[in-house]
Amino acid sequence: MYNVIAEIFALEDTKVNEVVKQLSLIGIVPVIKIDNAKDAAPLAKALIDGGLPCAEVTFRTAAAKEAIAIISKEYPDMIVGAGTVLTTAQVDDAIEAGAKFIVSPGFNPEIVKYCQAKGCPIVPGINNPSGIEQALTLGLDVVKFFPAEQSGGLNMIKAMSAPYGAVKFMPTGGINPGNVCDYLANPKILCCGGSWMVNPDMIAAGDFAGIEKLVREAVDTMLGFKFRHVGINPCGTTSTEAAEVLANAFSFPANAGSKSVFSSPALELMNAKGPGTHGHIAIATNNVDRAVYHLSRRGVKFDMSTATYDDKGNMKFVYLADEIDGFAYHLVK
Repeated sequence: MYNVIAEIFALEDTKVNEVVKQLSLIGIVPVIKIDNAKDAAPLAKALIDGGLPCAEVTFRTAAAKEAIAIISKEYPDMIVGAGTVLTTAQVDDAIEAGAKFIVSPGFNPEIVKYCQAKGCPIVPGINNPSGIEQALTLGLDVVKFFPAEQSGGLNMIKAMSAPYGAVKFMPTGGINPGNVCDYLANPKILCCGGSWMVNPDMIAAGDFAGIEKLVREAVDTMLGFKFRHVGINPCGTTSTEAAEVLANAFSFPANAGSKSVFSSPALELMNAKGPGTHGHIAIATNNVDRAVYHLSRRGVKFDMSTATYDDKGNMKFVYLADEIDGFAYHLVK
């Protein structure tokens, strides 16, 4: 599989940055409560197969350490972290079990410093500017915003984060399919923590197929794929001539550009032959970087030489490597 993570980001040689950047690409971090360690492996498989190869296993149950150990052993590439970590003893348990990151509900300087001394990434919880400043004092630029909806949600993050340009947030608490895209659309949001796809009753019932389905739906909701337009390569008729015919027949207004004529927002007539035997189809997505990451995990290949980026380094356009039934496909923001 194409190494999307390495291509999109020039990874720095630190465990913290690697974990943070991977979580940013994944987009949604399932927050899971495991009562019985035997459920850890099939649950991890459901998350991976559904498209979210990460998890925050909360230390709200006695099975947390064993569950993290099982996931770390059986699925070593999964980014499994420990959540609701309140003591240094729990930090030790989490690291011993193989946790790749720590999450705490509040900001405890002792816990933060202890994790830093152990070389383990930590995302402490805050919900006010004082918490952000404590995090900055200890060299952190990623914090959990918790409980997100109860603390004012996205509007609170927008208002609170303005003076702190470098800080990124992982909102958790009240995140659901109806608001996750709104959160992730904000550049201040690194990723979102959520539990709607890992219902405890489904875990207890062993309904891992149902969980996998919910995870896949969560990924698709996050990426927001939509048909944008079809581009037709010329075949004996110029784009202008074709646009005139369509305008006469259907009153489609022509909008000429440097490379094509749009006969309608969904129909692009190319001036010259472009990618694809017959043309191309454009698929819009909420985030091209995340879409490339997730589709690559589904086996889709990309021609990264076609990628274009905005002034902040975010991908905004890229073609798939292979045609589908005579058409090239590209993603667009």
